[in-house]
Amino acid sequence: MGGSEARSQIDWTSGGFQGEPDDRPSRDSKTAADVAFSPSGKAWGGRFEMATDRRVELFTESISFDHRLYRQDIRGSIAHVEMLARVGLVTDDERGRIVTALEEIEREIAQGRFPFSIEKEDIHMHIESALIAKLGDAGRKIHTARSRNDQVATDFKMWVRDALDRVEAGILTLQRAMILKGWHWRDAVMPGYTHLQRAQPVIAAHALLAYVEKLERDQGRLRDARKRLNECPLGAAALAGTSLPIDRRGVAEALGFDRITANSLDAASDRDFALEAVFGLATLSLHLSGWAEEWVLWSGGEFGFLKLPDALCTGSSIMPQKKNPDVLELIRGKSARVVGALTTLMVLVKGLPLAYNRDLQEDKQPVFDAFDTVESILAVAAPLVEGAELNRERILRDLEDGFLDATTLMEHLIARGAPQRSAHETVGRLVAECERRGLRRLSDLDPALFAQIDPRLDAETPKLLGVAQAVKAFRSEGSTAPDLVETQLRRWADRLQLTLE
Repeated sequence: MGGSEARSQIDWTSGGFQGEPDDRPSRDSKTAADVAFSPSGKAWGGRFEMATDRRVELFTESISFDHRLYRQDIRGSIAHVEMLARVGLVTDDERGRIVTALEEIEREIAQGRFPFSIEKEDIHMHIESALIAKLGDAGRKIHTARSRNDQVATDFKMWVRDALDRVEAGILTLQRAMILKGWHWRDAVMPGYTHLQRAQPVIAAHALLAYVEKLERDQGRLRDARKRLNECPLGAAALAGTSLPIDRRGVAEALGFDRITANSLDAASDRDFALEAVFGLATLSLHLSGWAEEWVLWSGGEFGFLKLPDALCTGSSIMPQKKNPDVLELIRGKSARVVGALTTLMVLVKGLPLAYNRDLQEDKQPVFDAFDTVESILAVAAPLVEGAELNRERILRDLEDGFLDATTLMEHLIARGAPQRSAHETVGRLVAECERRGLRRLSDLDPALFAQIDPRLDAETPKLLGVAQAVKAFRSEGSTAPDLVETQLRRWADRLQLTLE
């Protein structure tokens, strides 16, 4: 494309411009909106004598990614103009025409009928120029008592707020899937591990409950971030506020904010809300990565504990027997992108002076990517949990091996008066004796040997051994005792409004 026919189109799936740079419109390419917005063809406002260098336009444009803010920008503009009408800065007629035109622009963008071009570098200028093209001077009044500085801060906060709500819904869906699956696994005992070495027996549902707890802390962090985020910057203007008689609190209420920002300098420069939200996403993604890693191990041949749903696995191009846990591996891998987004934001804001600096244009891509990545993970995590099944036969085959009942035997000695360290040494000697004799279980030892090592271990001791007895012995709150695990499942089911079957 070229000449007056050229238009830059957004590829909405990738957030970038379609085509090569040479396909983008030239400075001679003008729409009615262009002419109405910048009749001189020069850089914004009357200050400049020369047109903006094409290389600068390409370097500074943000429309290729901040078009995602269009709904928030229009919502903010409607609330702003309705306030301007209330305080007498626009007429009721102008307000009505502006609101109608903004709603038309929103439909045009949503339907893919809106022309985008890098000359109007961001979504705010695109929408305002289109408004001016439709309404003339009435459209020019929309920017009364605001700056793009407080405008973008408001839009971005609303976008993050909406995205946090979506993530919260995704976490709840995953928690529900884990609780329902845990209910079916509440009678299954499996090895628990420390240092990836067999340690003590646990109920399989107990492991899922551990991740539900982690997800709940993630929810708490994100909800806290949303609370702190929910103050409205609009009305801070460029950095110092405005001399016009605006109603900031009315705008904040109309946009669903709890309060207004208290300091205009802070409002224009603050990106704490983005940092805090992405920190919460990064922590969430680390928890999801750890869960994915564990399930990759569990589903592998060496463990064989878990059967993953075929629909969420892939095969090999050369090895016909393979069933690869690619979804879990990508969950593990994609967590790095979220951590990278947090690092980008932290370095971005390091050392910035007060009020707006153009560096802050670079805040949106890492935030968008972090939310996109986490939402994509959550979208596949729940169905993966729903479709997974324990390989109970394989788990039972080796469950009694590995001395998983050793700690239970040690605590039996402690209950009979032995000091903890002495009891630990005694059971350690028994384990060593098993290994010396090539035995894999404490119960394989001659019962008489127990009393020889410690008289507190009598003929009844073998009845305490074995995984089933070890699990039943737990009694501390939060432990893997079967009745306590079931209580936890029921408690979570009530919280998440689930019916257990």
